[in-house]
Amino acid sequence: MSEHRRKPPQPQGGGRAAARRGQTGSSSGRRAAPRSATGSPSDSYDSGGEDRPFGSRAEARRAAQRSSTSGGRRRAADGAGHGGHSGGGRRGGPGGPNGPGRGRGRGPDPYKKRIIDYPRAGKYGWARWVPSWKLVTGTFIGFCGSLMAVAGVAYAMVGVPDVAAAAKAQNNVYYWANNKPMVSTGGETNRQNIKYEQIPKAMRYAVMSAENKKFETDKGIDPVGIGRALFNMAKGGETQGGSTITQQYVKNAMLNDQSQTVSRKFKELLVSIKVGRKVPKEEVMAGYLNTAYYGRSSYGLQAAARSYFGKDATDLKANECAFLAAVLKGATYYDPAGQTAIDPAATREANTERATYRTNWILDEMVKDGHLSASERAEFKDLPKLQNPRSSSELGGQIGYLVDLAKGYVINNTDITEEQLRQGGYEIHTTFDKKKVNDLEKAVKKVRKENLNTKLRPKTDTHVQFGGASVDPKDGAIVAIYGGESATKHFTNNADETGAAVGSTFKPFVLAAAMQDGKRDPELGESQAQDERTKVSPDSFYSGKNKLKIKTYDGSIWKNDKGKEWLQTNDDDASYGTPPNYQVDLREAMRVSANSAFVQLGMDVGLDKVKKAAENAGLRPNSLTGTTFPSFSIGISDPSAIRMAGSYATFATSGKQNDPFSVRQVEYEGSSVWKHKSEAKEAFTEQVADNVTDVLKTVVEDGTGTSAQLDGREVAGKTGTTDGNKSAWFVGYTPQLSTAISMYRMDDDETKKSRPFLEMYGTGGQKTIHGASFPAEVWHDYMEQALKGTTPEKFPEAEPIGEVVNDLPSPSVTPTPTETEEEQTEPSTEPSETETSPSPSASETCGPFGNFECEDTGGTETGGTETGGTDGGVTSSPTESEDPGNTRGNGNGGLFGGSTG
Repeated sequence: MSEHRRKPPQPQGGGRAAARRGQTGSSSGRRAAPRSATGSPSDSYDSGGEDRPFGSRAEARRAAQRSSTSGGRRRAADGAGHGGHSGGGRRGGPGGPNGPGRGRGRGPDPYKKRIIDYPRAGKYGWARWVPSWKLVTGTFIGFCGSLMAVAGVAYAMVGVPDVAAAAKAQNNVYYWANNKPMVSTGGETNRQNIKYEQIPKAMRYAVMSAENKKFETDKGIDPVGIGRALFNMAKGGETQGGSTITQQYVKNAMLNDQSQTVSRKFKELLVSIKVGRKVPKEEVMAGYLNTAYYGRSSYGLQAAARSYFGKDATDLKANECAFLAAVLKGATYYDPAGQTAIDPAATREANTERATYRTNWILDEMVKDGHLSASERAEFKDLPKLQNPRSSSELGGQIGYLVDLAKGYVINNTDITEEQLRQGGYEIHTTFDKKKVNDLEKAVKKVRKENLNTKLRPKTDTHVQFGGASVDPKDGAIVAIYGGESATKHFTNNADETGAAVGSTFKPFVLAAAMQDGKRDPELGESQAQDERTKVSPDSFYSGKNKLKIKTYDGSIWKNDKGKEWLQTNDDDASYGTPPNYQVDLREAMRVSANSAFVQLGMDVGLDKVKKAAENAGLRPNSLTGTTFPSFSIGISDPSAIRMAGSYATFATSGKQNDPFSVRQVEYEGSSVWKHKSEAKEAFTEQVADNVTDVLKTVVEDGTGTSAQLDGREVAGKTGTTDGNKSAWFVGYTPQLSTAISMYRMDDDETKKSRPFLEMYGTGGQKTIHGASFPAEVWHDYMEQALKGTTPEKFPEAEPIGEVVNDLPSPSVTPTPTETEEEQTEPSTEPSETETSPSPSASETCGPFGNFECEDTGGTETGGTETGGTDGGVTSSPTESEDPGNTRGNGNGGLFGGSTG
């Protein structure tokens, strides 16, 4: 230090205390504040005349400000807490003996820092519980880090599973009713692996364009797709499968667990990543196409190529490859052959439409992706020609139909899925009686051989189809069916789905409704008439007149939506009963199958009640067509043979209805996993059901069904024929067995989207085909053998029921001129020799309903049937726009049209 520097001024008053006060005043913290921080102007320069340390006063002020700012901020807390002469800072205020900090003592400690500041310090109310962005970000980063750590460990631990071990599956074994094996099928046996080089390029590109465009460059997964799938499953939405080819390959061939769960999805993700890194793309593509399921019990491309096209995979064309790529989305809904046994919505028409659309879409995508030229694409407009779904000889004959029926029942009535059945290992014990199945097939073949000659009558004897089903009345067990010539030649199961209208075999339901619910009183108002009804006796009288003018229950003339009246015709334009009103009792009307009487009876009872009676007996609601039109009562609906046999069985059991079923028990690895439980419901009272049976006995004893008589046994039954002679039925029963037989003609090409029914005039050398001819003959021959060795049983005696009502005026009433003109002579039981179909009235030639296409010539509208023989027929059913039901019968009349059938 310079010796010329001025000494600091001595404290006034002296003493140690003064010295201490001076030290305290000169320091507000760990060290003294700069002199320039005091705010005194004289502090910026000395008082002894020394050179200024700064060039100007402005520089001195700026230096003082800088010193004050830095010192004050660092010491603010101390100054605020202790006071002092020059505490300074933000909270300490001016220092000095008289500063505001003097005498206040120590202030509160600052907030202590926490690793997780939650609830938030220094915040109050709701803000205290709102996490800061730092906390949110940190938590998210920590969570992601933890997931990455877990995923890393899991990825390191997981290996690439053994494909051969995971893809190996067992067969399912189907058993006859006597527990003897019927057939072993359903596992992954129809498969033959092929090399990558044998897979057509078009097939590889079709799959990539349809499912995974980035397959050749991706790492085995699609993060966006996986995230979407996980999110949907986590929120309980629709489950989603692997979004890449690699993931699907892993799921199909490497994972035993096929469930759609988050844990399984996570495992699939890890394995897919490892496979994507370690397995060549060629191996993944070949593995996927070799293990994927294509429907028709075909696993792998080679089996699929043979099942659908009858060729090797190497010979597939581009459109065939696109079709198989479309089927991979779900064979149940994309096989044009239809899968109504599994899902009623999977009809031939619907599946064909879906397959056509997706195949064309895939071809278009291949063009966009540069895998197919536009000129080659233009060559493919329709679906490629497919062969019959069944090719295995062990599924030929009736076996294929039986297996399909049982398989569909299991899927729709148990918790066992189609995918689980494909994996195999199940033992399915059916209700089918092997002897009865053979007896029914022999009966059909006998009638065919003796009556049909395609070489002699190619125009009339081709395309003839029979269907049949036999049900045990006591519990509803299906003991036999006839599905067609052979399951390997004719795919449609004629016992379960045909679309053939049932005709007059529907009339017993009208009679049952009349006895159960009664007819409405025309003198009462509509609401009162619904409640106050008169139960009808089978001895009640109705008009059997041909071209009868149909009335509503209150006596007004029924008109269609065009305002046209409807005249109901009978078979061969014949009138039945006593002139001039042709009065006939209902028993006689059933015996001769008079349409007019039952159409009017249905109107008096109410078509809603008729529909209810049919449903109570066992027919499915979606098989009932045209339920608001008069002709509903004479069978324009198209239930299956199985359901018709089951519904007539309800009368055989005095009104107790059992749903038909085809599987009694399912076992897996020796343990029972499901058993059928029959639950009979009361469809009709015993009086009603037994009276229906008594009337139907008359039909077989001395009516249209005499050809169905059995030696020494009571038989009840009904014949049925439809408009245009396009289908014929006989449905009958004994106390022990109920059987329905149908016959119709339809084009054999099952790949066609729509196949119309063909007329049967001249078929088998007969002028017309009716229920009393070939169907009744098949029924008779089968039942004779099926019941052979059993003790004949009798039906219960029918007790009198209802009141004898007369729907007609007194016979002495003089008919009007119109009635006289329309009167017919006494009907003959023989077909007319001059006509093959009834002549329409001069007013209009069309169906009974306004929405039908008609040739309108004015006047009234004539209904009727185009039938022959002695059996009553039915009119055409409403068009598709008139009634949403599928009149082709695909899925709406079958046994398994829903989850409980």
